[in-house]
Amino acid sequence: MPSKPLLLLTDPAHFEVSYTINPWMQPGIWAEDPAAHLAAARRSFRALAAALGAAGARLEIMSGVAGLPDMVFPANAAVVLDRMALVARFRHPERQGEEGHFRDHFRALMGRGLLDEVAQVPPTCFQEGAGDCIWDATRGRFWAGYGQRSTRQAAAEVAAFFGQEATALELVSPRFYHLDVCFCPLSGGEILYYPPAFSAASLAAIRDIVAPEDLIEATEEDAARFNVNAVNIDDRLVMASASPRLVARLAERGYHVAEVDLLPFMMSGGGAYCMSLRLDRRSTAAGALRRVAG
Repeated sequence: MPSKPLLLLTDPAHFEVSYTINPWMQPGIWAEDPAAHLAAARRSFRALAAALGAAGARLEIMSGVAGLPDMVFPANAAVVLDRMALVARFRHPERQGEEGHFRDHFRALMGRGLLDEVAQVPPTCFQEGAGDCIWDATRGRFWAGYGQRSTRQAAAEVAAFFGQEATALELVSPRFYHLDVCFCPLSGGEILYYPPAFSAASLAAIRDIVAPEDLIEATEEDAARFNVNAVNIDDRLVMASASPRLVARLAERGYHVAEVDLLPFMMSGGGAYCMSLRLDRRSTAAGALRRVAG
């Protein structure tokens, strides 16, 4: 019987919204009552952890670091596949301090036998982890966002490191600064996505690879609620509070949605997927063999 998925989360003890590096961030609102917002964030984090556990996940929770509030979004820390971790390089100085802490944690995971290799994206490009590089198990490929945070070259770096194909998708709106805010491959082969976030050429690339019946278009409301930023485990979806219409659409496809109040983290521009990083995802055997052969 396969083991439960292993997800990395970061304790929110040092979370705050103190700067603005995306249009969703609201430091002014946070500053009105930091203690109340932090208490709400801790409640939201506990609710998310419970929902992920109920969906079948095991949780690895690491400590945050004072002065690095966005460490609560470990999806941006690395791309992880086949027991290998490729640590991110962040575009904004506010997040660059996270790199060393995450790198150390991944090396500790390697020492515990959970990873076999830890490397970092070369300094010639920016790449912001699984937030901008999402594994599609159905199609055996990465989808790699670029244009807002990560650079286009990053897709080639990821492809070379893991020995897997990566399709680069240009993000054209600062509101959808990472791919995971607007694009979510599901276990049944569907893609939940928000088309206005992508360039015309990238939409054409998506529609060339994914069958029309497998494309689920999110609305502006869905995207603004961070519902595309969801964690999918088998037929379970964990996401921020959603509209009844979206829950019903997903139910028609066989998915059970667990909703969590993530408003404190949405004030910083993140949802359920941003707040977790899958550590044990495996490619197909054929994909692993391609890397060995290469």
